[in-house]
Amino acid sequence: MADLSGTRALLTGGTDGLGRAMARALAEAGASVVLASRDQARAERVAAQLEGHAVGIALDVRDEAAVAGGVEDVFARLGGLELLVNNAGIGMRTVNPRFMTDPKPFWEVPPAGFRDVLETKATGCFLVAREVVPRMLEAGGGQVVTISMNEQTMTRKGFVPYGPSGAAVEALGRIIAADLEDTPVRANLLLPGGATATGMIPEGMPEQALAGLLDPAIMGPPIVWLASPQAAGVHDQRIVASRFEEWLAAR
Repeated sequence: MADLSGTRALLTGGTDGLGRAMARALAEAGASVVLASRDQARAERVAAQLEGHAVGIALDVRDEAAVAGGVEDVFARLGGLELLVNNAGIGMRTVNPRFMTDPKPFWEVPPAGFRDVLETKATGCFLVAREVVPRMLEAGGGQVVTISMNEQTMTRKGFVPYGPSGAAVEALGRIIAADLEDTPVRANLLLPGGATATGMIPEGMPEQALAGLLDPAIMGPPIVWLASPQAAGVHDQRIVASRFEEWLAAR
């Protein structure tokens, strides 16, 4: 594993699932990690459980003022950032707890639930990147990693609003990379490559399906590699964690 001593990272949605797994991997590799969550106590509790240097802060990525204040706090704590992981999101359970076994058509999705998912995932990614990237540009470098999903999930039956929010995040991540093309800041997409064993899994799933879920820890090796000097020239790549070793070997 790469040595990330001296690397400073902000990870949104860092208290559970993919976010927690990436925060753990980064901290164990020596990075100084700030993990953000809407729940201050939960963020602090999770950070305290990680090996290495990790702190938790409250940050509602949907709120422009909260994002501005939270990013200011992160830079005051760390003095800068080499890595932003835009991971915050909420899933289909918020609008349909049994979305896999009992999918609902889009017209049954409550507008408030639709907005909450879109604002957390897509607007949240935009607001956090909008605050962090200018500071990275001023500092002369950095890496933005946007956490995406499989394209099939984006268009799957019964997956409003989660699918459309993922498509928006993917498009945003690619545009961020395009806008940063001729700058010292790199931007890439990372996704697990399949359903993972997180709190977003619906109720009522059969045991056979649950047994096939990916371990969230699969996100650890690629996020550590992206934060390392080995990835210094890597830009506008869509990296699938479940195929990371093959992708890396082919480079």
